[in-house]
Amino acid sequence: MNVRRPFPPKIIAALREGKILGIRAGEGPHRIIGIWAVVVRDRLFVRSWSRKAGGWYRTLLEDPRGVIEVSGRRLRVRAVPARSEALKKAVDLAYREKYNTPGAAKYVEGFRRSKARRDSTLELVPQ
Repeated sequence: MNVRRPFPPKIIAALREGKILGIRAGEGPHRIIGIWAVVVRDRLFVRSWSRKAGGWYRTLLEDPRGVIEVSGRRLRVRAVPARSEALKKAVDLAYREKYNTPGAAKYVEGFRRSKARRDSTLELVPQ
């Protein structure tokens, strides 16, 4: 059985409150970039708008290890594809609740409506 170690409560709180998550995908010499992230059931999830070659999402598919920046700390993570439809629906709702400005609406809807974007849902777990 694969038991996932949770993030500490203070990190979960910071992830829940922060609008932009710093992430470095893979173990290579990639830079840290900012992406949107949500917390569902005290677990961290991300989705990719673009699945282009060389982007963070495709890099994590090839090498699931990476680093996130939270509250001034760098934490090692591993990306795990989310497969549950119920979990993806919960992630849809979390994006809609967290990123609720008029300017974000188009992206939130794009995350929800596009099968490719929904299927890019990854859980980032502590490593």
